[in-house]
Amino acid sequence: MFQLFFPRQAGNSPSPAKPMVFIFGMISLMTLGRSLAHILLPDGGANSIATFITFSGQPDPDEIIYHLFALWGLAQLAMGLVYTLVLFRYRNLIPLMWVFVLFEYLMRLFIAQVLKPLDPSLLAGTAPGSLGNYIIPPLAGLMILLSLLEFRGRSIR
Repeated sequence: MFQLFFPRQAGNSPSPAKPMVFIFGMISLMTLGRSLAHILLPDGGANSIATFITFSGQPDPDEIIYHLFALWGLAQLAMGLVYTLVLFRYRNLIPLMWVFVLFEYLMRLFIAQVLKPLDPSLLAGTAPGSLGNYIIPPLAGLMILLSLLEFRGRSIR
């Protein structure tokens, strides 16, 4: 099982099943898209996507929020580029990438609900991406399980 997540050589062989690669490609595109939104939108997506309310004051506290959202977008862009590199050049690392996806989304839930929950009065609505926080962890878990089943089905080299 260690070989599945940490192969001796990174490459495109053996490649996971096509549906697993396709779904990972969709996650990669989503990661790149949301990262660019956080970097390029004037509000970093804080108000327009995440539905954070705006604040007033001098200096403007929203500027700090927008700055932090753009930096978060940069972190997401770096991860999205790693995902894309794995997708095209190192497909046998896709099972490991699914572990990273699972970790990220489980930690999002933990931080948002346990460690640092937000008062609902700070939000004007529900961010569309929040649904993904509940869909992607089971999907990633399923992809990890399928990777394990596929790995057990072939000879260990």
